[in-house]
Amino acid sequence: MKKNLFLLGLLVCSMTMMAQTEKADKPESWYFKLGGSYFNQTASTEFPTVGGNPALDRTYVGGKLVSEKSVTGSFGQGFRTGVTAGYRFSTRLGVELGVNYYTSNDKKMAQTTTDAIFVSGGKPVYNFKSVGQITAFDLAPALVMFLGEAHGFEPYTKVGVLVPVHGDLEITTDAIVPTGVANPATAAVHSVDKVKPNPTIGFSAALGTSYKLGKHISAFAELEYRNFTVHGKTKETTEFKMNGQDALGTRTTAQIHTNYRDRLDVNSNNAATNPNGVDSSKPTDELSSYVGISGLGLTLGIKYSL
Repeated sequence: MKKNLFLLGLLVCSMTMMAQTEKADKPESWYFKLGGSYFNQTASTEFPTVGGNPALDRTYVGGKLVSEKSVTGSFGQGFRTGVTAGYRFSTRLGVELGVNYYTSNDKKMAQTTTDAIFVSGGKPVYNFKSVGQITAFDLAPALVMFLGEAHGFEPYTKVGVLVPVHGDLEITTDAIVPTGVANPATAAVHSVDKVKPNPTIGFSAALGTSYKLGKHISAFAELEYRNFTVHGKTKETTEFKMNGQDALGTRTTAQIHTNYRDRLDVNSNNAATNPNGVDSSKPTDELSSYVGISGLGLTLGIKYSL
């Protein structure tokens, strides 16, 4: 009996010592990070049709096509700023939730260069260029694995998802009359379209390290890969000028508003499929479009541990 009581007491003492050791070795439970990133695109795909113009860079001379190439790219290149809250469950595992604002670089989506205005396929051909840019807020929950600290450095890996909560694709198109065309009725047209996305989700993975600068302050650096696709929901023309003058009021509802659909048929408000043509008092129906936002980026920032 005494032997059993002694073993029980030894076990309790050992558990108490282990608990005290774990508590002493346990790192901070909460931390916060503020950082900035720059991403380069990692995959290029062909951009969707812009205002009925395919994603092509075309050059015409004397009304004849002399060169043509696909316009490809990704909106994964750009700058991001964000704040992150993290919680460590143990020495090795933790979770994070980031809130980020991302602005992509401008990307050419379609362009035509010509020395004369002419009609091709029932449409006039003129000089124009369409450029797109994405801005978005996203939430980024992630699972973090800490790999151990040595000499002030603590490397870690994390995997998570990206959930865009607000943003749009803004497409700016400028068209001008070719040099040498005398007395054109319209010399220049400027328009801005905003595409709103459907809900989506993406993937991210990162490898990083922090370095202690003080008791509560650390610097950190992360190499991050992310990938997701944005699926258009609606498009609205928010700006339309002719010869520098506001002309948005001259546009019909069908010209200003677009609904993206997975399928077009005879009941769609689209001239190509509806035998009755387009109802100008209703939004136009167009096939859904997708753009990619894949990139590899470097994030630098400051971490504050409680």
